Amino acid sequence: MSFSAGIPRRTLLKGMAAAGLGTALSASAIRPLYAASVAPITIVINQSPWFDSFRKTVEAYESETGNKVELDVNPFGGTLEKQRNSVRAGQGQYDILIMNSGWFAEMYTGGFVEAIADIDPGFKLDPEVFTLGDTIYYNAAKKSLTADGKLMSIPVSPLIPMLYYRGDLYRQAGLSAPKTFAELEANAGKLHKPPGMYGIVQRGARGPASVSYDFYPYLYGYGGRIFKDQSAGDYTVTLNSPEGREALDYYIRLAKTVGHPKTAANDQAQVIQAMLTGHAAHIMMVISAWSQMDDPEKSIVADKIEFAPPPSAPGLPTAPGLGHWLAGISRNVPDDRKRAAVEFLRWFQTKAAQLETAKAGGIPVHAGVYREPIADERKYRWMKPLAEALPHAVNNYQFPEASEVISVLEVGLNRTVAGETTSVEALNGMAGEIEKIMAGHSYKTGKLTPLQ
Repeated sequence: MSFSAGIPRRTLLKGMAAAGLGTALSASAIRPLYAASVAPITIVINQSPWFDSFRKTVEAYESETGNKVELDVNPFGGTLEKQRNSVRAGQGQYDILIMNSGWFAEMYTGGFVEAIADIDPGFKLDPEVFTLGDTIYYNAAKKSLTADGKLMSIPVSPLIPMLYYRGDLYRQAGLSAPKTFAELEANAGKLHKPPGMYGIVQRGARGPASVSYDFYPYLYGYGGRIFKDQSAGDYTVTLNSPEGREALDYYIRLAKTVGHPKTAANDQAQVIQAMLTGHAAHIMMVISAWSQMDDPEKSIVADKIEFAPPPSAPGLPTAPGLGHWLAGISRNVPDDRKRAAVEFLRWFQTKAAQLETAKAGGIPVHAGVYREPIADERKYRWMKPLAEALPHAVNNYQFPEASEVISVLEVGLNRTVAGETTSVEALNGMAGEIEKIMAGHSYKTGKLTPLQ
């Protein structure tokens, strides 16, 4: 396996060596040998908390099959730019596109990703692979992400936010894992002892998909939505509903009363660091950060963190927003590379391969792995709560212009967390901007009566 572009190869490998990650993952289970001697492929991917587990899984594939894979590793925004440039070229540079939940619809609707069965009619999706809100399918006639469409991709990382909390402090205080937002607020209040300990540390900084992503489980958990019914093609903007206001008021109240004083400046790295350094009693963070929590080289709270599904309002289920990653095959690459890409995905979706992913610190996409003995081990205590939450995960966007909506949310939510606007002003303003975006792209849309 080789690396290119985004992150200098020498820098990346040096960092991996320092973390003890330079050794290839050895196969621990016997699997069928998938199509040896296929063409080398290149995968464009983002640098993220789950990247190392993916890299190790790729190394296992290379070791078992002899096939070669090059990883082009980039920052979050950089990987999207490279994908857009590649799919619009006469011949693509990248064979497999690792697509985020914020832009995979753009790749589907633009015709940039080829349906897997169109490359290999014999390909079968493993029935226990999570379909993640059926986002791996696309029905071009209905322009919908529904299972009656073609299989366009395979899940790579089924990411959703989970509640991380200090189990040791909970035991000392006689607390139970919160199931409702009221319980979370009460527990955070009991453990809030600034500046050494904050009841909860939240993300409030604006970015490509920062504060908006962390706000989704609160919005959905209160019964709110951005749009009325995306699956039915109804993009009436409902963000500024009473439920939306309740969610945003709650998010801001947590920050002010039991949170970090600089919430508006906190991005993912700062939130994770607060937990690793023992200054946060709770964080609501994407599950891919789990492996850092028990790493003694990074964490002073190793083995003290527990996991739970995000809380919700009474009577409503947990509702984390999907922030997942999918692997699709680029349409504008040679046929031999397409077939080689199919072979990698055929191997990657297997239970055995996904068990390797879990052991490497990643999040498996195969439901069978969550029933394996590994899920009962202390190290993997996040697996059962994650398996409980995944069926309730919400797909945030089903249209290719999602990045425009996310940009509106990033600015509006950040300004509100920073105290520059009220929740009512922010929600009404964001709803109006989003409605204009959707109307400008000729979607069936509308908006609610403004909040007062």
